[in-house]
Amino acid sequence: MTHYGIHEWVDFARGVGDRAGFSAMREHLEAGCADCGKVAALFQSLARVCGEMAEAPDSVARLAATICPPRAWTGARHSVRIPIELIYDSFLVPAPAGLRATWQVGWQALYRAGDCSLDVRIEPDLRSSRAAVIGQVFNHALPDLAMGNIPVCLRSGRQVVAETRSNRFGEFQMEYDQQSHLQLWIYLDGGARRIVAPLRMIAAQSPSGGQWGMGSEGKSEDGKKSN
Repeated sequence: MTHYGIHEWVDFARGVGDRAGFSAMREHLEAGCADCGKVAALFQSLARVCGEMAEAPDSVARLAATICPPRAWTGARHSVRIPIELIYDSFLVPAPAGLRATWQVGWQALYRAGDCSLDVRIEPDLRSSRAAVIGQVFNHALPDLAMGNIPVCLRSGRQVVAETRSNRFGEFQMEYDQQSHLQLWIYLDGGARRIVAPLRMIAAQSPSGGQWGMGSEGKSEDGKKSN
């Protein structure tokens, strides 16, 4: 009895290759070849599992990127830094009249840099020192301009803490371990220009057991200067 090779059973399980020969391979299995039956069953099972895992959920992809971060994209050597302006800072919004104090989880800011706007939000994990930065960069002068696949990285000094690329809407998200002096670097025009925006550090718990936000170089709500 003639047996088929492993590569032929791989193609058979995937449904690719010489389809004209698939009928003969089915007849071979129906004839009762135990050895080929085991090989065919193995690769059919493998093909089914791989098909179900063709697209990982976003949460799994973000976790994998955090555990095994991609190689740092350093950008162009002589990229031009675009001056930025802080338009909105959620920590600087006055409390409503009559309230002595407010409590908020996370921080949101809006920066403007040339023709581009950067909307960014930090959501801390209140049970650890980790946090997620969620943002979107868009061109407010040319709203239809594509902003996908833009390199975005989170830096602390020269160290790259996390990095990713924007989707077709200019949106991005990264998870990281919080630390001081964090900056968000966004490379435009293939790295010829860059936006550098400072980020706040959000503390999970205050020494008294409460919760508050803290700027990376500012003062916390209880009046103590951050490190």
